Amino acid sequence: MDAFFASVEQRDRPELQGLPVAVGGAGRRGVVASASYEARRYGVRSAMPGSKARQLCPELIFVAPRFEVYQAISRQIRQIFLDYTPLVEPLSLDEAYLDVSEDLRGIGSATLIAREILQRIQAETRLTASAGVSFNKFLAKIASGMRKPNGMTIITPAEAPAFLDSLPIGKFHGIGKATEQRMKALGIQYGRDLKQYPAEALAQHFGKAGLHYYCIVHADDRRPVNPHRVRKSMGAERTFAEDLYTPDDMKAQLALLADKVYTHLSKYQNYGRTVTLKIKTPDFKLYTRSKSYSHDLTEASAIYEAACELLNQHLHLCKTVRLLGITVSNLEGARVRDGVQLSFDFHDVIIKSSKKI
Repeated sequence: MDAFFASVEQRDRPELQGLPVAVGGAGRRGVVASASYEARRYGVRSAMPGSKARQLCPELIFVAPRFEVYQAISRQIRQIFLDYTPLVEPLSLDEAYLDVSEDLRGIGSATLIAREILQRIQAETRLTASAGVSFNKFLAKIASGMRKPNGMTIITPAEAPAFLDSLPIGKFHGIGKATEQRMKALGIQYGRDLKQYPAEALAQHFGKAGLHYYCIVHADDRRPVNPHRVRKSMGAERTFAEDLYTPDDMKAQLALLADKVYTHLSKYQNYGRTVTLKIKTPDFKLYTRSKSYSHDLTEASAIYEAACELLNQHLHLCKTVRLLGITVSNLEGARVRDGVQLSFDFHDVIIKSSKKI
């Protein structure tokens, strides 16, 4: 979808059409969740602090988010997708992969299917979307963002090598700012430069991710579209209106976050074994620390205690805090789907075996 949250607000409030709009918080600690294309011309982007967005665009109009409305529209759009293929893998409220090999309507062309879907979205929701059409997930993802808003890009197998050769390394989906800088230090500016490195060399520089980079730059992405993605983590975080200075204040907030995460886990009866604490300081330094257990954490108090232990161990790094978050991962549902893991405690030794189903 194109600037999804902001576009919904402009659709439902005609007086906002054509104006720079940001969905999110305008306060000192607010964050932009979505920005209209009028706002993006000023450099306003999602995840940007509201104060910075206001500096870039003094005329920016902030609108409070209405997630229940966005969720309802997302479900409506997903039903459109399912008219064309059962293989729909949602990534978020506003994005999904579709495998149209199983062409339910007998249209016979991925390009024509994509065009019809975009037309239906616009007709039925009065919103626009953009599409990428290609023969694997990686290329389709990149293509989907090339002609926004309300556009479509097609990358055929014959076009892929030249397209990837000329693609700036920072445009590769999955290569973030830090990795981009590391690659540029190695002389990797474009896809054609990345192609010069054998898989072994990329693995040496970037670990397992290096093998992934080798595959995608050669247009080799064999990940299937999975309509039954298993949730692998659940978390909650909060940015505070005022910085937290004392461990007691921090732990009080961790108790609230732990309870919120536990509520989600218990709703789905899907508990996990790894707790990750996220801390952001007033100068925007970000720390994440994790601890894993041999058993599921099935109580809010256990999640809270794990988070407090992680906080105590790293208070020297973050004496003042502007954001805290807790995530529980290694969830039971993901473990059951990936394989059965058996644990046996014997004289302080844990013996683990896994058998793929």
